[in-house]
Amino acid sequence: MIVLPLLGRLAVSLLLVAAATAWTVSARDKVSMQAAATAPPDIDAAPGHWVERARGKVPMPTGVLAAHASALVAMPDSDSSALSVFWFAGDRESAPNVEIVASHFNRSSQTWSEPETVVNRHVAAGVLGAGIRRLGNPIAWLDPRGRLHLFVVATGLGGWAAARILHLEQSSPLGDGALQFQPVGVVPLSWLWNLSYLVRTAPQPLADGGMVIPAYFEFGVKTPVALRFDRNGAFMGMTRISRRTFTLQPALLTLSPSHWLALMRDHSRDGKVRASETVDGGATWRDTGDLALPNPDAGIATLSVGDMHLLAYNPSRENRNALTLATSRAGTDWSAVIELERGQEGHEYSYPAMAWADNSLWVSYTDRRKSIAWRRFDWKSGAAAP
Repeated sequence: MIVLPLLGRLAVSLLLVAAATAWTVSARDKVSMQAAATAPPDIDAAPGHWVERARGKVPMPTGVLAAHASALVAMPDSDSSALSVFWFAGDRESAPNVEIVASHFNRSSQTWSEPETVVNRHVAAGVLGAGIRRLGNPIAWLDPRGRLHLFVVATGLGGWAAARILHLEQSSPLGDGALQFQPVGVVPLSWLWNLSYLVRTAPQPLADGGMVIPAYFEFGVKTPVALRFDRNGAFMGMTRISRRTFTLQPALLTLSPSHWLALMRDHSRDGKVRASETVDGGATWRDTGDLALPNPDAGIATLSVGDMHLLAYNPSRENRNALTLATSRAGTDWSAVIELERGQEGHEYSYPAMAWADNSLWVSYTDRRKSIAWRRFDWKSGAAAP
């Protein structure tokens, strides 16, 4: 009766030590990382407003009951698709039949393609060399060569806190039929089987062609980290974003090439959007004043377009039945501009994602755990019509 609690505490201690060890990996290679500029539309200090251009649901695989955790990635101008969306779909979250699914928005037809499975748990098991019980939280990155990379959360025994981050790279030729990925491996984040690290929010591209993935450690404590990759997708190291132990799923905003904000989901009772910042391109981070916005222990999404910063979040401390889009010029004071969804009690609109593609703002999100909804907005100069 005493052995199991002792073993549990020992496991927690080992994992925390492993995490602390991993946080020092990038200390020997600290370099200032300059964020790449997003090609801005005509968004400046002059008055303007967002106008909805289109909305709908991304097609679901036949017979699939549940969908969650979408990720958007803008495609090159030369591609037939404006952007791609990835999400996990199955009978329910953590079900054995959950797969990572993709769809693409065709520029010519202005429609989404039929969904295709790009990762299943058998492929993931081949990467890990062990059985996989759960897949989830895909994020996508387009490298300078025009190749897509997927980072997917996977776990065998244990819940999400025992997960690892799998890295896969596009293996099919660009624009040549079905999208296929080949395993690269498990992202090497700690010596204890790389456990308890997860991803959720979009990577931040860097001026040198590399990128930073906001990620988080989750086992007993919850701590956000930043993972640095070079232009070829090779892992370069990790830094800790916050000293707090109750924040997770960080999302990054670019205030300047070297000044970034990390806004985070709050697992405490306070229910706030938490914030940290770096002024040296991600080499070091410090906790800052939190936003005057609620957080019901739910994921958020951020995007910087020109000098405007965007935040999609649930505007409540208690539930996820509403989803709002807010804007800010400095990243600190936010104004709600669009109510993306508002449903009855018990409905869930959550885990938003955003991307800028074809001169439009695209937002996707989980719609009641049954499908992935999307909205498209254009920026119009001048005041909105009364």
